[in-house]
Amino acid sequence: MIETYRDRITALDEQLLATVNARLEQVAELRRYKEENGIAFVDPAREAALVEHLKSVNEGPLSDEGAEELIRFVLDLVKREVERG
Repeated sequence: MIETYRDRITALDEQLLATVNARLEQVAELRRYKEENGIAFVDPAREAALVEHLKSVNEGPLSDEGAEELIRFVLDLVKREVERG
């Protein structure tokens, strides 16, 4: 029984990793576009709007505070990874 739960959780973790990697690829493409067009890479207003949007569609059980923490962590992580190139 425990193995079944662990297998399901591992599958979800693999999906999460794939999603973050896909997001990273898209952000890297966006950064290249912005650089080519003289647009600042970081857009704090867009990030704030994204956080609010994702909190508004969060159906739980993750709290709004938890959702915001997760989103901000992912945003920061992806920006760091894009910088590493």
